[in-house]
Amino acid sequence: MFHRASDDHIKQGRVTDIYFLRAVEILKAKKINKTVRAEFVVKKFPSRYSWGVFAGLEEACEVLKGLPVGVRAMEEGTIFHPHEPVLEIEGNYLEFAVYETALLGFLCQASGVATKAARIRLAAGNRIVSHFGARRMHPAISPMIDRSAYIGGCDSVANIAGAELLGTQAAGTMPHALILLIGETVKASKAFHEVIEKSVKRVALVDTFQDEKIESLRVAGALGKDLFAVRLDTPASRRGDFLSILKEVRWELDIHGFKQVKLFVSGGMDEDSIRELNQVVDAYGVGASISNAPVLDFAMDIVEIDGKPIAKRGKMSGAKQVYVNPRTGERLMLPVQQKSTSRALQPLLQPLLYHGKWKRELPSPQKIRSFVLAQVRQHSSTE
Repeated sequence: MFHRASDDHIKQGRVTDIYFLRAVEILKAKKINKTVRAEFVVKKFPSRYSWGVFAGLEEACEVLKGLPVGVRAMEEGTIFHPHEPVLEIEGNYLEFAVYETALLGFLCQASGVATKAARIRLAAGNRIVSHFGARRMHPAISPMIDRSAYIGGCDSVANIAGAELLGTQAAGTMPHALILLIGETVKASKAFHEVIEKSVKRVALVDTFQDEKIESLRVAGALGKDLFAVRLDTPASRRGDFLSILKEVRWELDIHGFKQVKLFVSGGMDEDSIRELNQVVDAYGVGASISNAPVLDFAMDIVEIDGKPIAKRGKMSGAKQVYVNPRTGERLMLPVQQKSTSRALQPLLQPLLYHGKWKRELPSPQKIRSFVLAQVRQHSSTE
């Protein structure tokens, strides 16, 4: 038996923290039954972050669907800032209290992964980025990790289940195991070329047995124009000055007539290493940096009870609206009853569920990804 919660466990509120069940028990015993507004905000981002990418909304709605509550939310993929509510639930507290743990889990992890992927995309520019991080997380959540990485800006994912969820083709080259079992890099690359369907780009792994430069030249000579790229996944203990190794490989490929062969790098890639290697690298495989991204620390806070603004210390009470100028990035947060006077500012929180029924359709992962990329380009100057 795998150690995971089933869909039924989540929908039945069985993955909640016990104190929510105790709160519900007490409120029912005391016949306290009040309508509240509760909002989800991040007060502080991880170090070096100045914005986040809102993700996890689709799964959150799956929990709330059918409940007699109203939901306002930003579009999934919206870039948001500290203290801005991204989602608001209005309804009887007893109806959704036990789902707070699950809702926070959906938003915190998915948004953390999507935000890191967006930062990686920003660092990589127009270079290919593929998500290789499924092996670093529990397999039960690998599709969620892949989806969040994709909408954050990755071009592809390696995991089959994640790609199926996205409606895309899984992307991958060859494992070291294949080369070890065949016994030689060129033979393994030829076997890949002979067996795997032609629609899959030929990317040879060149760090298994010999010097990367030598292996790259040998494979390029063997596959010729069919070779799309060579991948360097050189172990950290052998890397030394990795940029110099890559420059040397690039030089030798070019001078021997293989300028069309691209350089694909994987293994321990993060924002800083990507920026350093961009001058010679064409594509990146990024794993734990994305899949093990720091969560965005959302909290769910009551800001209104029976129509009256109220909040705990450190929180601003009352329902709110967040406005943005899509052209300049200017942002403004106001009490919901106080409308913006600027026509250039557009409200981000829009009705999504009313008494558990959809008020608008959720976009596809592809549309969310395009939405994220457009915003990331605009926010690049704030990093």
